[in-house]
Amino acid sequence: MTPERLIQLGRVYGVGIEHQNVIFGVSQYSFETKSKNNKTYKININGGEAKDVSKMDNLVADKHISPDGKYKIIVQDEKLKKIFGKDYHPTLEGSNMMIYDELNYRHWDTWEDGAYSHITYMPTNKKNVEPVDIMKGERFDCPQKPFGGDEDYLWSPDSKSILYVTKKEVGTAYAISTNTDIYEYNLATKKTTNLTEYNKGYDTSPAFSSKGQLAWLQMKRNGYESDKNDIIVQIGNKDANLTAAWDGTVNSFLWSNNGKKIYFVAPVLGTVQLFEISVPYSASKKIKKPKQITNGQFDVNGMVGQIGNHMAVKRRDMNHAVEIYSVELSSGKMKQLSHVNDAVYAKTNMSEVKKRMVTTTDGKQMLSWVIYPPDFDATKKYPTILYCQGGPQGALSQFYSFRWNFQLMAANGYVVIAPNRRGMPGYGVEWNEQISKDYGGQNMDDYLSAIDDISKESYVDNGRLGAIGASYGGYSTFYLEGIHKGRFKTFISHDGIFDWRSMYGTTEEVFFPNWDLGGAYWEKDNAVAQKTYTQYNPAEHVEQWDTPILIVQGGKDYRVPIGQGLAAFQAAQLQGIKSRLLFFPEENHWVLNNENSLVWQREFYRWLRETL
Repeated sequence: MTPERLIQLGRVYGVGIEHQNVIFGVSQYSFETKSKNNKTYKININGGEAKDVSKMDNLVADKHISPDGKYKIIVQDEKLKKIFGKDYHPTLEGSNMMIYDELNYRHWDTWEDGAYSHITYMPTNKKNVEPVDIMKGERFDCPQKPFGGDEDYLWSPDSKSILYVTKKEVGTAYAISTNTDIYEYNLATKKTTNLTEYNKGYDTSPAFSSKGQLAWLQMKRNGYESDKNDIIVQIGNKDANLTAAWDGTVNSFLWSNNGKKIYFVAPVLGTVQLFEISVPYSASKKIKKPKQITNGQFDVNGMVGQIGNHMAVKRRDMNHAVEIYSVELSSGKMKQLSHVNDAVYAKTNMSEVKKRMVTTTDGKQMLSWVIYPPDFDATKKYPTILYCQGGPQGALSQFYSFRWNFQLMAANGYVVIAPNRRGMPGYGVEWNEQISKDYGGQNMDDYLSAIDDISKESYVDNGRLGAIGASYGGYSTFYLEGIHKGRFKTFISHDGIFDWRSMYGTTEEVFFPNWDLGGAYWEKDNAVAQKTYTQYNPAEHVEQWDTPILIVQGGKDYRVPIGQGLAAFQAAQLQGIKSRLLFFPEENHWVLNNENSLVWQREFYRWLRETL
């Protein structure tokens, strides 16, 4: 595998279900034309040849059209607030500046412009009719920013109302809250009702069953973005939590065709699997435990739809990008339907990925993934990399990244160990939540336990160990640089947190540091926060740095803003430490441009060759 081949792999995504067929799309980048080629295919749920679909008209239902076909939802922006200099001073149209008097002035990679995304609707059989804005005059967004899509709104089955998700907070209150709610707008009365007012955390992804029963995802605690995610179902006039007693967290869900079950995907033991749970017909009935349907060393990272006793899903593992599979719901048996990248894999010598159980400093067993180079020879010595996962509470499962690609790392001659340290979902809520307010504590010990454990193997070159990571993983490498006591020969940090004080003052979703750090740095009587801003702050240990470090920073990263990477680079340079800065002015917290991605890959391995 090479970086060029990796970036040109087909990106497969599910579209929907049409009778006995699964509809899926493929996006492929061409370096020759400098463009993406997008195609849509359909294939029978039992397999066969995928057929090119040139027109999608009427093939998959358009969720923007009401069930009775009379109305259509349109997302439109409404300008509600003055932001730009010319908004305040119309005669100065050549000015280029912005004025803010409250927080939420920027989010993810975009500055606030005073326009808010609203749900509107209009008749499907009339032209030149002004759409009705059901959120008119409200400074709230639907779809939610920055990542919301059409999962944030839907029609009721009777076409009489529109349900939508939004966070009805502004300014500072918006920046410190995760309290989204599900609202129902009645077309006849023009009235809006908050269906989840009682819950103060996230309420997202509303969906109706074929029987008209409503379900959604819910987190209970306000300000905690990685809280346990549960499935809530309306049963009569009560809301029932189907997964409250289950020691896990839900990624996404889908109603069964008959409305009697809900299928969902969730992390479990370093993978992501498909589950089902029965929906009781009465609030007095006992809720049964979820049943795991699939099992294996892969991720079921999304569902496309159900056809009879089969579910079409997206599946991936550390050696394979997403492809479409069918799952026999009664047995969990899986069959690959799409084969978009088979030709590339046929020319690729695959890595072996193995589980390794590591005993942590507090005596627990931690699953780690070890990825070996193709044609691995245990009699040889290999440079070895510790991979530090971001999140910090994202699953380290069988993911396939187009940058942090384990197969590509192994193909370049490195053994990689990726520990499921404290903070990962899939090992129970307690393990998942332990990391909050303990950023430099047990999970750092978990990292060191993993690298120390594998370093006992004869095939590991203990003089050539490296640590890499992005986001919280980038913070991890900055922190480890100051405490590793000579273990590592090199570090790579992508969009990592270097100084918590600066981070708190410039990041946009303030609820995140409020929850995970315990508060603000000026709260001198807050012992938890003070420990984070001092003991767990990489900048406080920078005088201990002595190891080469590559620092990557996106110019439009407002989650972990530009000052973090620049300050770390400057600290390394002024101390005479071999260091390099990769700055991507137009990239956010990720690297999305294909040619930028290729530069990233080439520089990543150039640095490892130089320092490891």
